[in-house]
Amino acid sequence: MRFLFAAGGTGGHVIPALVVARELVARHPGAKVQFVGTPKGVENRLVPQAGFDLALITVGAWQGQAVAKRLTNLLGAPRAWWQAQQILRKFQPNLVLGVGGYAAGPIMLAAGIGGVPLAVLEPNAFPGMANRWVAPYVGRAFLAFQETSSYFRPGTALVTGIPTRPEFFQVTPHRHSSPFTVLIFGGSQGARSLNRAAVEALPQLESWGKDLRIVHQTGQSEYNAVREAYERSQVPAEVLPYIENMPERFAEADLVVCRAGANTIAELAAAGKPAILIPFPAAANQHQLRNAEALVRIGAARLIADRELNGETLVHAISELRNDPARMVQMSRRIGTMARPDATQIIADELERLAGLGV
Repeated sequence: MRFLFAAGGTGGHVIPALVVARELVARHPGAKVQFVGTPKGVENRLVPQAGFDLALITVGAWQGQAVAKRLTNLLGAPRAWWQAQQILRKFQPNLVLGVGGYAAGPIMLAAGIGGVPLAVLEPNAFPGMANRWVAPYVGRAFLAFQETSSYFRPGTALVTGIPTRPEFFQVTPHRHSSPFTVLIFGGSQGARSLNRAAVEALPQLESWGKDLRIVHQTGQSEYNAVREAYERSQVPAEVLPYIENMPERFAEADLVVCRAGANTIAELAAAGKPAILIPFPAAANQHQLRNAEALVRIGAARLIADRELNGETLVHAISELRNDPARMVQMSRRIGTMARPDATQIIADELERLAGLGV
């Protein structure tokens, strides 16, 4: 069996694909697995570390780009199409799974037109452009939100949740004891607006004394400036450029302040953590905002728009939840209803069927 995974750009695309790939290899030790990405994405580090082969396609973004950049990327589309066909011809996959990233579009389209069984993992409430384009060819669409099913052919969509590292499901329910611990992070590269708001909030948070503790992942570029701001304040904090063991930090936290990427939401659900979500405003199709709004509708999270985020609004939101423990318990339970510990197994089962393994 040969499985081809089109996933790249960010950890939110690559990590779920790696979880599924590991499951398939565990089931079929002789299977061949190859990933497809772009030269600049995190897949260039994560995929080889996981022991899988990586093929590259030269393709850029169309959405959210200046006109000149979009034109350049459009002119490069024929080359990306040719590269995708070459990869398919050489690897001869029994199945292609598209999980997102710029490289996924050409590979999925080439697979669909070429008659290769095609599945997609769409983790967002509003599907990406590439998944909307290839929807007519998709044999199975694995979703995190029921409302996304309308974008795919009847009978092809299945709400499975997002494959998530098992360590997040092993986070034990947190029993609060002083200090109230807030985990702040904006992804592996950090988030400038979250860093700025946290620094602005420090003078107000000082009055909480030892009843508050902050763990803050800043990203490498702003680490020194943010760390120095905390050191000048009296707020107990641990400031890190990058957190290696995020499940451990989830276990310590009473409340999480973070972006609203699909992978992050899946981890919050697995750990049952109440969160203040600040969607990344430049995300394609505002998909992070759509994700956050879907959680707010069921009372599973609190939302602050990035344009409204500052020290004052952040302190107000943290205080509001800290002073309402019953609401935090409710948020924890409701986001926990989205947890799908069986997502990886269900997706692997369906991929086996689509590939003709007769499971």
